[in-house]
Amino acid sequence: MWTKRSDPVLHIELRRWADLLVIAPLDANTLGKIASGICDNLLTCVVRAWDTSRPLLFCPAMNTAMWQHPITAQQVATLKSFGYVEIPCIAKKLVCGDEGKGAMAEVSTIVETVKQYIQKHPE
Repeated sequence: MWTKRSDPVLHIELRRWADLLVIAPLDANTLGKIASGICDNLLTCVVRAWDTSRPLLFCPAMNTAMWQHPITAQQVATLKSFGYVEIPCIAKKLVCGDEGKGAMAEVSTIVETVKQYIQKHPE
């Protein structure tokens, strides 16, 4: 928390500190905010300030009906146009009881993807 000019600002400090950002899960609400440039919480502020030369990986997770809505594909495409990398959601029985695509990728898939990016950029 800053009180005067030149005090550290948390979302900027986190942006400077991190070499890679993983958003897992990325729900429909936050997907919409990031795609629209809204930054009203710590996560969305970090993303808005993110250095796009560094990897940002996102793992969508939402109900199948939400995943299939046309706006979702547009929002995912917007994030990809920023250079962000999607770790695709998968089909399975969801928490709500529905079955279909929308579940977050398996943790092992996310970990393997992160490892690939760390190996590419060991510094």
